Amino acid sequence: MLGLKRISKVFQSAEQIYIDDSSKIIMMSDCHRGDGSWADDFFKNQNLFFTALDYYYNKGYTYIEIGDGDELWENRSFSDIYEAHKDTFWNMSRFFNENRLYLIFGNHDMVKRDKKFVKNNLYQCYDERKKGYVPLFPNVKIHEGLVLNYKGTNNKIFLTHGHQVELLNNSLWRLSRFFVRYLWRPLELFGVNDPIRTAKNYKKKDRVARRLTEWVIREKHLLITGHNHRSMFPGVDEPAYFNDGSCVHHRCITGIEIVNGFIMLIKWCIKTKSDGTLFIDREILSGPRKLKDYFNKNSKYSEQNIEDSTHTSTTSVM
Repeated sequence: MLGLKRISKVFQSAEQIYIDDSSKIIMMSDCHRGDGSWADDFFKNQNLFFTALDYYYNKGYTYIEIGDGDELWENRSFSDIYEAHKDTFWNMSRFFNENRLYLIFGNHDMVKRDKKFVKNNLYQCYDERKKGYVPLFPNVKIHEGLVLNYKGTNNKIFLTHGHQVELLNNSLWRLSRFFVRYLWRPLELFGVNDPIRTAKNYKKKDRVARRLTEWVIREKHLLITGHNHRSMFPGVDEPAYFNDGSCVHHRCITGIEIVNGFIMLIKWCIKTKSDGTLFIDREILSGPRKLKDYFNKNSKYSEQNIEDSTHTSTTSVM
Protein backbone atom coordinates (compact mmCIF):
# COMPACT_ATOMS: atom_id res chain seq x y z
CA MET A 1 0.00 0.00 0.00
CA LEU A 2 1.14 3.52 -0.87
CA GLY A 3 0.56 4.83 2.65
CA LEU A 4 2.70 2.12 4.24
CA LYS A 5 5.48 2.82 1.74
CA ARG A 6 5.33 6.47 2.72
CA ILE A 7 5.65 5.57 6.40
CA SER A 8 8.67 3.37 5.60
CA LYS A 9 10.28 6.16 3.59
CA VAL A 10 9.94 8.55 6.54
CA PHE A 11 11.35 5.89 8.87
CA GLN A 12 14.41 5.34 6.69
CA SER A 13 15.27 9.05 6.54
CA ALA A 14 14.37 9.97 10.13
CA GLU A 15 16.90 11.47 12.52
CA GLN A 16 17.85 9.12 15.34
CA ILE A 17 17.84 9.95 19.03
CA TYR A 18 19.81 7.55 21.20
CA ILE A 19 18.18 6.51 24.46
CA ASP A 20 18.90 4.03 27.24
CA ASP A 21 17.44 2.86 30.54
CA SER A 22 18.09 6.27 32.12
CA SER A 23 16.10 8.23 29.51
CA LYS A 24 12.91 10.10 30.41
CA ILE A 25 10.63 11.14 27.55
CA ILE A 26 7.07 12.43 27.33
CA MET A 27 5.28 12.27 23.97
CA MET A 28 2.10 14.19 23.23
CA SER A 29 0.35 15.19 20.03
CA ASP A 30 -2.74 16.79 18.57
CA CYS A 31 -2.76 19.88 20.74
CA HIS A 32 -4.37 21.83 17.88
CA ARG A 33 -3.42 25.12 19.53
CA GLY A 34 -5.72 27.75 18.03
CA ASP A 35 -6.39 31.46 18.22
CA GLY A 36 -8.26 31.46 21.53
CA SER A 37 -11.69 31.69 19.89
CA TRP A 38 -14.66 29.35 20.41
CA ALA A 39 -13.22 27.13 17.68
CA ASP A 40 -9.95 26.63 19.62
CA ASP A 41 -10.19 23.03 20.87
CA PHE A 42 -6.99 23.39 22.91
CA PHE A 43 -8.16 26.41 24.88
CA LYS A 44 -10.19 24.45 27.45
CA ASN A 45 -7.21 22.19 28.24
CA GLN A 46 -4.40 24.73 28.23
CA ASN A 47 -4.07 24.71 32.04
CA LEU A 48 -3.77 20.92 32.05
CA PHE A 49 -1.08 21.09 29.39
CA PHE A 50 0.83 23.88 31.15
CA THR A 51 0.80 21.97 34.44
CA ALA A 52 1.96 18.79 32.71
CA LEU A 53 4.86 20.59 31.02
CA ASP A 54 5.90 22.11 34.35
CA TYR A 55 6.00 18.62 35.87
CA TYR A 56 8.03 17.16 33.01
CA TYR A 57 10.43 20.08 32.88
CA ASN A 58 11.19 19.87 36.60
CA LYS A 59 11.59 16.07 36.39
CA GLY A 60 14.15 16.31 33.57
CA TYR A 61 12.06 14.84 30.74
CA THR A 62 12.51 15.45 27.03
CA TYR A 63 9.28 16.63 25.38
CA ILE A 64 8.49 15.27 21.90
CA GLU A 65 5.41 16.67 20.15
CA ILE A 66 4.20 14.16 17.55
CA GLY A 67 2.35 16.44 15.14
CA ASP A 68 -0.64 18.78 14.93
CA GLY A 69 0.74 20.93 17.71
CA ASP A 70 -0.74 24.03 16.09
CA GLU A 71 -4.06 24.33 14.25
CA LEU A 72 -2.86 25.77 10.94
CA TRP A 73 -5.74 24.52 8.84
CA GLU A 74 -8.42 26.57 10.57
CA ASN A 75 -6.04 29.48 11.25
CA ARG A 76 -4.00 31.30 8.63
CA SER A 77 -1.68 33.12 11.01
CA PHE A 78 0.73 31.49 13.44
CA SER A 79 1.11 34.85 15.21
CA ASP A 80 -2.55 34.67 16.28
CA ILE A 81 -1.90 31.26 17.82
CA TYR A 82 1.21 32.55 19.56
CA GLU A 83 -0.67 35.53 21.00
CA ALA A 84 -3.40 33.24 22.38
CA HIS A 85 -0.97 30.79 23.98
CA LYS A 86 2.14 32.77 24.89
CA ASP A 87 2.52 31.00 28.24
CA THR A 88 2.45 27.59 26.58
CA PHE A 89 5.11 28.56 24.05
CA TRP A 90 7.26 30.05 26.81
CA ASN A 91 7.00 26.75 28.68
CA MET A 92 8.00 24.81 25.57
CA SER A 93 10.93 27.17 24.96
CA ARG A 94 12.43 26.13 28.31
CA PHE A 95 12.75 22.58 26.97
CA PHE A 96 14.14 23.89 23.69
CA ASN A 97 16.83 25.98 25.41
CA GLU A 98 18.09 22.84 27.15
CA ASN A 99 17.97 20.65 24.02
CA ARG A 100 15.00 18.73 25.41
CA LEU A 101 12.41 19.58 22.74
CA TYR A 102 11.67 17.83 19.44
CA LEU A 103 8.82 18.78 17.12
CA ILE A 104 7.17 16.61 14.46
CA PHE A 105 4.66 18.05 12.01
CA GLY A 106 1.28 16.47 11.26
CA ASN A 107 -1.35 17.14 8.63
CA HIS A 108 -2.86 20.17 10.41
CA ASP A 109 0.56 21.83 10.70
CA MET A 110 2.02 20.38 7.49
CA VAL A 111 3.08 23.89 6.51
CA LYS A 112 5.91 23.52 9.05
CA ARG A 113 7.78 21.30 6.61
CA ASP A 114 8.48 24.56 4.73
CA LYS A 115 11.78 25.83 6.14
CA LYS A 116 10.92 29.40 5.16
CA PHE A 117 7.67 29.25 7.14
CA VAL A 118 9.53 27.88 10.16
CA LYS A 119 12.19 30.57 9.97
CA ASN A 120 9.64 33.38 9.62
CA ASN A 121 7.31 32.15 12.36
CA LEU A 122 9.09 29.90 14.88
CA TYR A 123 12.61 31.28 15.15
CA GLN A 124 11.27 34.43 16.81
CA CYS A 125 7.94 36.09 17.57
CA TYR A 126 6.80 39.66 17.99
CA ASP A 127 6.18 40.71 21.59
CA GLU A 128 3.80 43.63 21.87
CA ARG A 129 4.86 44.43 25.42
CA LYS A 130 8.51 44.71 24.41
CA LYS A 131 7.66 46.27 21.04
CA GLY A 132 10.03 43.95 19.23
CA TYR A 133 10.90 40.39 18.28
CA VAL A 134 11.99 37.90 20.93
CA PRO A 135 13.56 34.45 20.39
CA LEU A 136 11.17 31.49 20.39
CA PHE A 137 12.82 28.41 18.88
CA PRO A 138 15.91 29.76 17.06
CA ASN A 139 17.09 27.46 14.23
CA VAL A 140 14.56 24.78 15.24
CA LYS A 141 14.19 21.78 12.94
CA ILE A 142 10.71 20.34 12.39
CA HIS A 143 10.71 16.62 11.63
CA GLU A 144 8.33 14.31 9.80
CA GLY A 145 9.57 11.41 11.88
CA LEU A 146 12.10 10.52 14.57
CA VAL A 147 13.64 7.22 15.63
CA LEU A 148 14.45 6.42 19.24
CA ASN A 149 17.45 4.10 19.01
CA TYR A 150 18.11 1.99 22.09
CA LYS A 151 21.86 2.15 22.76
CA GLY A 152 23.74 -1.11 22.41
CA THR A 153 20.91 -2.88 20.59
CA ASN A 154 19.23 -2.91 17.17
CA ASN A 155 15.90 -1.94 18.72
CA LYS A 156 14.18 1.16 17.38
CA ILE A 157 11.00 3.07 18.19
CA PHE A 158 9.58 5.08 15.30
CA LEU A 159 7.69 8.31 16.01
CA THR A 160 5.55 9.99 13.35
CA HIS A 161 2.15 11.64 13.25
CA GLY A 162 0.43 8.85 11.27
CA HIS A 163 -1.46 10.93 8.68
CA GLN A 164 0.71 9.48 5.91
CA VAL A 165 -1.59 6.47 5.49
CA GLU A 166 -4.47 8.71 4.34
CA LEU A 167 -4.52 10.32 0.89
CA LEU A 168 -6.66 13.31 1.91
CA ASN A 169 -4.47 14.08 4.92
CA ASN A 170 -1.14 13.61 3.15
CA SER A 171 -0.84 14.18 -0.60
CA LEU A 172 -4.13 16.11 -0.83
CA TRP A 173 -3.75 18.00 2.44
CA ARG A 174 -4.19 21.41 0.80
CA LEU A 175 -7.62 20.35 -0.47
CA SER A 176 -8.59 19.13 2.99
CA ARG A 177 -7.32 22.37 4.52
CA PHE A 178 -9.48 24.36 2.10
CA PHE A 179 -12.66 22.52 3.17
CA VAL A 180 -11.81 22.79 6.87
CA ARG A 181 -10.90 26.47 6.73
CA TYR A 182 -13.72 27.76 4.55
CA LEU A 183 -16.56 25.28 5.04
CA TRP A 184 -16.38 23.16 8.18
CA ARG A 185 -14.86 25.70 10.60
CA PRO A 186 -17.81 28.12 10.25
CA LEU A 187 -20.27 25.22 10.52
CA GLU A 188 -18.46 23.80 13.56
CA LEU A 189 -19.36 26.96 15.46
CA PHE A 190 -22.99 25.85 15.08
CA GLY A 191 -22.27 22.30 16.27
CA VAL A 192 -21.81 20.57 12.88
CA ASN A 193 -18.98 18.01 12.94
CA ASP A 194 -16.49 17.83 10.08
CA PRO A 195 -17.06 14.44 8.35
CA ILE A 196 -13.66 14.40 6.63
CA ARG A 197 -11.71 14.85 9.88
CA THR A 198 -10.27 11.53 11.03
CA ALA A 199 -10.47 12.40 14.74
CA LYS A 200 -14.26 12.83 14.46
CA ASN A 201 -15.01 9.83 12.26
CA TYR A 202 -14.89 6.40 13.95
CA LYS A 203 -14.57 4.44 10.70
CA LYS A 204 -11.59 6.55 9.69
CA LYS A 205 -10.05 6.06 13.13
CA ASP A 206 -10.28 2.28 12.79
CA ARG A 207 -8.91 2.34 9.25
CA VAL A 208 -5.89 4.39 10.30
CA ALA A 209 -5.21 2.11 13.28
CA ARG A 210 -5.37 -1.02 11.06
CA ARG A 211 -2.95 0.42 8.52
CA LEU A 212 -0.44 1.54 11.14
CA THR A 213 -0.68 -1.82 12.89
CA GLU A 214 0.03 -3.51 9.57
CA TRP A 215 3.21 -1.43 9.24
CA VAL A 216 4.37 -2.63 12.67
CA ILE A 217 3.75 -6.26 11.71
CA ARG A 218 5.58 -5.94 8.40
CA GLU A 219 8.56 -3.88 9.58
CA LYS A 220 8.83 -5.28 13.14
CA HIS A 221 9.55 -1.95 14.80
CA LEU A 222 7.70 -0.26 17.64
CA LEU A 223 5.57 2.62 16.37
CA ILE A 224 4.14 5.60 18.28
CA THR A 225 1.79 8.02 16.51
CA GLY A 226 -1.04 10.45 17.11
CA HIS A 227 -3.47 11.71 14.43
CA ASN A 228 -6.74 9.87 15.12
CA HIS A 229 -6.95 10.99 18.79
CA ARG A 230 -7.50 7.40 19.91
CA SER A 231 -5.12 6.19 22.63
CA MET A 232 -3.57 2.80 21.91
CA PHE A 233 -1.49 0.75 24.34
CA PRO A 234 -0.99 -2.85 23.18
CA GLY A 235 -0.34 -5.90 25.27
CA VAL A 236 3.11 -7.44 25.03
CA ASP A 237 1.74 -10.22 22.80
CA GLU A 238 0.12 -7.75 20.37
CA PRO A 239 1.70 -5.71 17.54
CA ALA A 240 3.58 -2.82 19.15
CA TYR A 241 1.52 0.07 17.76
CA PHE A 242 1.03 2.83 20.34
CA ASN A 243 -0.98 6.04 20.06
CA ASP A 244 -0.64 8.89 22.54
CA GLY A 245 -4.22 10.12 22.09
CA SER A 246 -4.56 13.90 22.07
CA CYS A 247 -4.61 17.09 24.12
CA VAL A 248 -8.15 17.99 23.07
CA HIS A 249 -10.19 15.33 24.87
CA HIS A 250 -13.23 16.78 26.60
CA ARG A 251 -11.91 16.42 30.15
CA CYS A 252 -8.25 15.45 29.91
CA ILE A 253 -5.05 15.31 27.90
CA THR A 254 -3.14 12.09 27.28
CA GLY A 255 0.42 11.14 26.42
CA ILE A 256 2.97 8.34 26.44
CA GLU A 257 5.93 8.31 28.80
CA ILE A 258 9.15 6.35 28.45
CA VAL A 259 10.91 6.29 31.81
CA ASN A 260 13.92 4.21 32.86
CA GLY A 261 13.21 1.47 30.31
CA PHE A 262 9.43 1.36 30.90
CA ILE A 263 6.57 2.68 28.77
CA MET A 264 3.14 3.84 29.97
CA LEU A 265 0.03 5.68 28.80
CA ILE A 266 -0.92 8.59 31.06
CA LYS A 267 -3.56 11.25 31.33
CA TRP A 268 -3.77 14.61 33.07
CA CYS A 269 -7.21 15.63 34.31
CA ILE A 270 -9.02 17.81 36.84
CA LYS A 271 -10.18 16.02 39.99
CA THR A 272 -12.10 17.09 43.09
CA LYS A 273 -11.10 16.70 46.74
CA SER A 274 -13.65 15.87 49.44
CA ASP A 275 -13.89 19.56 50.37
CA GLY A 276 -14.75 20.51 46.78
CA THR A 277 -11.29 21.84 45.92
CA LEU A 278 -10.25 21.23 42.32
CA PHE A 279 -6.76 19.98 41.47
CA ILE A 280 -4.88 18.67 38.42
CA ASP A 281 -3.69 15.08 38.66
CA ARG A 282 -1.54 12.72 36.61
CA GLU A 283 -2.98 9.22 36.23
CA ILE A 284 -1.49 6.09 34.65
CA LEU A 285 -4.00 4.52 32.25
CA SER A 286 -1.90 1.58 31.02
CA GLY A 287 1.47 0.18 32.02
CA PRO A 288 4.14 0.62 33.03
CA ARG A 289 5.60 -2.22 30.97
CA LYS A 290 9.19 -3.00 30.07
CA LEU A 291 10.18 -1.86 26.60
CA LYS A 292 12.47 -4.87 26.29
CA ASP A 293 9.47 -7.18 26.50
CA TYR A 294 7.98 -5.49 23.44
CA PHE A 295 11.28 -5.63 21.59
CA ASN A 296 11.57 -9.37 22.17
CA LYS A 297 7.97 -10.15 21.17
CA ASN A 298 7.72 -7.70 18.26
CA SER A 299 10.53 -9.34 16.30
CA LYS A 300 8.62 -12.64 16.34
CA TYR A 301 5.14 -11.34 15.56
CA SER A 302 3.73 -12.62 12.28
CA GLU A 303 1.03 -11.06 10.09
CA GLN A 304 -2.31 -12.20 11.48
CA ASN A 305 -5.63 -10.77 12.61
CA ILE A 306 -4.72 -7.09 12.22
CA GLU A 307 -8.26 -5.88 12.79
CA ASP A 308 -8.64 -7.69 16.12
CA SER A 309 -5.31 -6.29 17.32
CA THR A 310 -6.38 -2.69 16.73
CA HIS A 311 -9.60 -3.16 18.68
CA THR A 312 -8.18 -4.99 21.70
CA SER A 313 -5.40 -2.43 22.11
CA THR A 314 -7.63 0.61 22.42
CA THR A 315 -7.72 2.48 25.70
CA SER A 316 -10.83 4.61 26.10
CA VAL A 317 -10.41 8.16 27.37
CA MET A 318 -13.51 9.98 28.60
